[in-house]
Amino acid sequence: MEVLLIDDHPMVNVGIATMLESTGFFTVCGRAETLAQAMGVMETSEPPPSIVILDLILGEENGLDFLPMLKEHCAGRKIPMPRVLVCSALSDPFKTRIALKLGAAGFLSKTGGKAELLKALDAIMCGKTYISDELNVKLNEGAGLNSKFTKQETKVIDLIKAGKTNEQIAERLGINARTVQNYISGIYFKTGYSSRDEVRRL
Repeated sequence: MEVLLIDDHPMVNVGIATMLESTGFFTVCGRAETLAQAMGVMETSEPPPSIVILDLILGEENGLDFLPMLKEHCAGRKIPMPRVLVCSALSDPFKTRIALKLGAAGFLSKTGGKAELLKALDAIMCGKTYISDELNVKLNEGAGLNSKFTKQETKVIDLIKAGKTNEQIAERLGINARTVQNYISGIYFKTGYSSRDEVRRL
């Protein structure tokens, strides 16, 4: 089973690669530290990887940005999309929901060991969704994506999704453009996003 590892810490990539290949079942076809490197592996690997293990934080890049890039790449080449297991030190139920919404097959905390990694891989290879137990508990405690935002922030998000500018949002909500920007800054802070395009994926 071909696996692509994406993590900006080389030693983490090497450690996971060694662990996986010791099973005799997995072959690591590429290790990437950036999104560009990851897409390079996708372009050149034959056969393409069946599984991707993806970190959320890749230096200044957001690992979740890889998911729409991967989906577009696979659609263009008319190949099956690999099963993506997000493996992160961030035990954030909000990030977990976003990852699953973008097409990830699972979300694993880096605090888990080899046994849980193999359990997660087995689950996603069987077409199931895998979420670490600690994250499942937090997901069940949440009321949904919008529980992270205030009512006004939720309105701003909806208007951004509708393609409205800050000035249009301000006019719609009866506030000034500076206040709109303050709300957007708060949304960026809560999500780790930095652009309106990312907010539109919520």
